[in-house]
Amino acid sequence: MWKKISIVFLILMMSVVSFNCKKKAQIKGINLDVTFSEDKLTDNLITDMQYKWKIDKEFEKSSLDYNVYVHFWHKNNLLLQDDHIPEVPVSKWEPGKEYVYSRRIFIPSFIDEFDPDFKGEETLKLSIGFFSPYDRGGKSKQDIFTKRLKFFPPPLDTPEIIYMEGWFDLEINPDAFLKQWRWTSKEARCIIDNPHRDALLVINGGLNLEALSEQKISFKINDLTLDEFIPGESYFQKSYNIKKEMLGEGDEFYLTIATDKTFVPAKVMVNSTDERELGIQISFIYFR
Repeated sequence: MWKKISIVFLILMMSVVSFNCKKKAQIKGINLDVTFSEDKLTDNLITDMQYKWKIDKEFEKSSLDYNVYVHFWHKNNLLLQDDHIPEVPVSKWEPGKEYVYSRRIFIPSFIDEFDPDFKGEETLKLSIGFFSPYDRGGKSKQDIFTKRLKFFPPPLDTPEIIYMEGWFDLEINPDAFLKQWRWTSKEARCIIDNPHRDALLVINGGLNLEALSEQKISFKINDLTLDEFIPGESYFQKSYNIKKEMLGEGDEFYLTIATDKTFVPAKVMVNSTDERELGIQISFIYFR
């Protein structure tokens, strides 16, 4: 009797193992290469991430247009994700072809250089695969690519950004689109270290279109106007390649963010007691 029970138990266990293997099996015929525009990866970094999907003869065409999940894990925490739809839908992929595209990502600050256990570098686990946007149970998830990446602190000459006048305190809401932001008043200024070289400036922000429409935003470096625009949506991201000549000869320069309209939430929003005069939201300013 015990022998029969053992045989039945073994068959059941083999069935479970077989089911799990099938569930986690990779899609055949797809090979993925991932590279970054930076040779040395750091935290607090904007980098272009290139995907090169190589499709071989074992690939079986799918009628589904999968989304791609891109997850960066720091230990057990999901630090960053960049889920997206490939430029060429998966349903149109064909054997023998390559599909290449790039996406810009921001690696947030996560390294604690003052941690006694810090050894000069940290590791993030990068996981990439497919999923169906219509699948809420996770059964469509297909693992494609996994790699451990080494990250280092930013270089010592990375410019420091100091928020001066015109800024309100940092606000955080994990459920909001921007996650974190500072409101400006009508005009806000930062002082930034001058690296005396060309650099990339990225400004990510938002505005309240329900309170104000056609709100003009301007950016200045020292006394020179960098840009003026009226966002057509609630969120914006602006990227500029700044020439060193624009920064001047000093060891620091000013970045001014201004708007032509402000609002007081208590006067335009029901049940609000916020008497601040607000301009726009700035999620982050990146300069390297």
